[in-house]
Parts: sequence; C-alpha cells; structure tokens
Amino acid sequence: MESGEQLPRSDPRGGRGGWRAALFIIVVSLFERIGFSGVEGNLITYLSGPLGMSTAAAAAGANAWSGTVLVLPLVGALAADSRLGRYRAVLLAGVLYLLSLGMLTVSSMLQTSQPHPRSCHGTATACSSAPSTPSPARLTFFYAALYLLALAQGFHKPCSEAMGADQFDPTARASRSSYFNWFHFSISWGYAIAATAVTYVQENVGWTVGFAACWAIMVVYLAVFLLGTGTYRAEKPVDGSSFAQLFEKFTFSRKVVGTDTDTQRLLTAEPEEGKGFLVKLLPIWLSSLVFATAIAQITTLFTQQGSTMYRSIGGLVVPPAALQSFISITYITLVPVYDRALVPLVRRLTGHPSGITTLQRVGAGMAMSCVTMAIAALVEAKRLRVAADAGLLDRPDVTVPMSLWWLVPQYVLIGLAEVFTYIGLEEFFYDQVPDAFCSVGLALSLSIFGVGNYASSALVAAIDWATSRGGGESWFSNNLNHAHLDYFYWLLSGLGAIEVAVFLYFAKRYVYRNKSEH
Repeated sequence: MESGEQLPRSDPRGGRGGWRAALFIIVVSLFERIGFSGVEGNLITYLSGPLGMSTAAAAAGANAWSGTVLVLPLVGALAADSRLGRYRAVLLAGVLYLLSLGMLTVSSMLQTSQPHPRSCHGTATACSSAPSTPSPARLTFFYAALYLLALAQGFHKPCSEAMGADQFDPTARASRSSYFNWFHFSISWGYAIAATAVTYVQENVGWTVGFAACWAIMVVYLAVFLLGTGTYRAEKPVDGSSFAQLFEKFTFSRKVVGTDTDTQRLLTAEPEEGKGFLVKLLPIWLSSLVFATAIAQITTLFTQQGSTMYRSIGGLVVPPAALQSFISITYITLVPVYDRALVPLVRRLTGHPSGITTLQRVGAGMAMSCVTMAIAALVEAKRLRVAADAGLLDRPDVTVPMSLWWLVPQYVLIGLAEVFTYIGLEEFFYDQVPDAFCSVGLALSLSIFGVGNYASSALVAAIDWATSRGGGESWFSNNLNHAHLDYFYWLLSGLGAIEVAVFLYFAKRYVYRNKSEH
C-alpha cells in the first residue's frame, strides 16, 4: 500500500510479508506502549509516593533509569542483528516484559502504604497515610524488576519496528514509508491510553492493580505477536558473525578515512561491504542533536511552566503533565492527514514515492521546532509580565492568573515537529544502514534523543552555574517568577536555526544508498 491508496487485506503476492504481516506488528506495538508507558509515565510518582523517596532522589532515580532505557536499544539491536534475529528478539522481549511486570506487581504488593484517598488529590492538606521505607531487599527486588523492564524495551523497541519494515520489499519504498507513519499513529494511541487510563488506575485504585493491568496488556501483546507468526517474513541475523566482527562493520573503511577527509568525500563515499557506513551517517546524527535537546523540554521545563499557572476547569485541577497528551493527539490527527492527503499531493509535484525525501522531512520538522521554541519563549515572557503585574514576583507559592491553555500551542507544534523529524529520522536510519543492521540503524536513531536528554541536562547545569555566579539570579531559579526560561527557549530557538543551516548543508551532499531518494 502506498500513501493515499486503499489498504489491501493481504500481501498481493499471497506469501509472507506485506501489510498483513505489518499490521500485526503495528497492533503489537500499540499494546507494548500501553504496558511500558504505564510504568514509565508515572514512575516518579511511584518513587516519591509508595517508595517514600525525596523529590530529588526520585528525580535522580527516574533520570538514571530513563538514560538506561535509551541506551539499551543498542544492545538489543546488536544482539538481534548478530545472533538472535528480530523475530526471536521480540519474542524474548515479550517474555522479559511478563517477568519484569510480574516482579513489579509483586513488589508493589510488598509495600504497606495505600494510595491516597481521593479527597487528598489536588489539595494542599497533608494526607495521613505516609509511605513506609522499604527494606534494602525489597528495594533491590524493585530495581531488578525495573531494569529488567528496561532491558525488555531494549529488545522490543528497535527490533519490532525494523521487523515491521522488513515485511516490504526494498522496491516498495512508498509502502515502507507509509508503514513508519502508521506505526507511530498506533503507538501514539498507546501513549495516550497509558497517560490517562493506566495512571488513573494506579493513583485511584492502587499501584498493584495498575502494574497487574500492565502485565495483562503484555500477555495480549505476546499473544498477538505469536498469532501473526505465519505471516512474518523474518530476516536472518548475520551468518557466523561475532560481536568482534560486528564491531568491525562499524569501523571506518580505508576508502573513507584516507588522505581525503573533506566533507564531500565523507558524505558521498560508498562503504565497502558494509564497512564505514557509520562515518557516513555521523554528520546527520550530530546535526540532529539540538532538535533532540529541544524535545527534552517537554517533560521538564514545559511542565514546570504549567505548574505555576491557573489549572482549574470546573473545579477539576488539571495536572500540568496532562498537556503532554496534546502531542499524542497531534500524532493521531496529523499522521493520517500526512499519509493519506499530503504525501499523494506532494508526490504529484515531485514525483518522489514518499512525496519528499526523508532528509527533507527531517529538516522541515527541525524548522518547526525552532518556531516552537520561539513561541514558548513568548508565552513564558507573557507569564512573567502577568506575574509582575499581579505583584507575585516574590510569591512563587501563589498561582499566576494566566490560564494553562496558553501552553497548548507549543505542545501541538512540538508534536507536529515530531511527526516530521522523529519519524523521518527512524525511516532514514533504517534505510541507510546495511540490510543486516536495520535494528542497529533504528537504535542509532533512538540514541540521538538519549544524547539530547543528556545534552539538555548539561546545558541547563552550565547555564545555571554561569548565571548564578556572584549572587546573580539563575535562569532556572526555584522561584520561576524570577527565572528566565524565556531566555533559555530563545537560546534553543537560535541554536536550532543554526542546526537547520548545518543540517541542510550535509543533507544536500548526502548520497542515499537507494538512488531513487534523490
């Protein structure tokens, strides 16, 4: 199926692969996102609640785990492409998911604290049920389960998406491009369901029930995956490849790193027998990091902004993190429009099967992220003016009389940027690595956002140190009415504009493995 065409019920050749097999992977990934994000999205609440950690300790624990989550796909991809194969890697992920979520469920049963009564939610009064401090043995058991969950995701994330793309012939580029769009459409529903239904169960019914629900969802995930076994066209791992030989595949070929090291040679040199492809992709990887740094603000500074603003709707206090659901809504709304309307329209103009090349798609999203950061800066500047006009500069405990909904545009725009850049990067790295290393290619794409998170933390720390020296007010002051998040957003917008220029320079000189991409 190409973008803009009707979805066939099965592969027209009547064999394995095609959209019939890809749909199983898409549905499997929907269930996987619900189960995994049901833990990931509310982890800091569990650490600071039932486990009784301080806010700082809970944040540090959650950040360390998130960093591991972003690194482990490289491990899973290497194992799949060198030994296991993608089918067995996803199967192993399913088993690890059931084991880890089962352990988390048991771990939560060992906690003696109960969820806060509903009357405590959204109030400033203290609740009577304080969490007990877990014993070292129970804490060790919990972290073993949590990091086992991260390992399961490390096998699933790159291998399932690559396996879905494997169901299409290399010549069916439009269908493969459409697959990446619908894959993200599906997992966006998973994120949305986890952020609403699963977290509601955890906080209002009980953590044990919430974790058990995630376990049950993973049972469905594994069952659906096995049900589609007869339709999959599975790629074999590299025959006889050891990890030492696999590492050699990543080394620079002599042809690439000889005496001629100028940019043109770096980007256009063809790797010999799969060697040297990493150096060819490195400029694209590096010139995507500012975008990833901007994306990292979604769960940090954007949320902090919202925590100071007026959040009541008809007596209901909206959690500031709930605005992240607008990103999922943007995916769910725009992916069908992009795939079924925009791509066919642009295809008529360009003649390209996907309408535009993957790097053009990535560049468009990067430009949108620059606009997003500029709008976020303008909204934050307005919030500071409102706080000053209301005489609240020295009263951070008082809500700023400005509606939370002012933040919605920046969430929608960042979702729009992700539709172009996030999906485009995954498709690009999948297509541009040797066929035997497609899982590794997707893991490399994911690693951009892992490094982006670390880069964001380092940048914030550096600016905080520089602006608070000599008794000055930090851009990230604990009193956000004295802070200058708007300056930081302007900085990211400016860096993003430079990144777009650098990215376009490299993109114009990049030679695709498939020459039809030009």
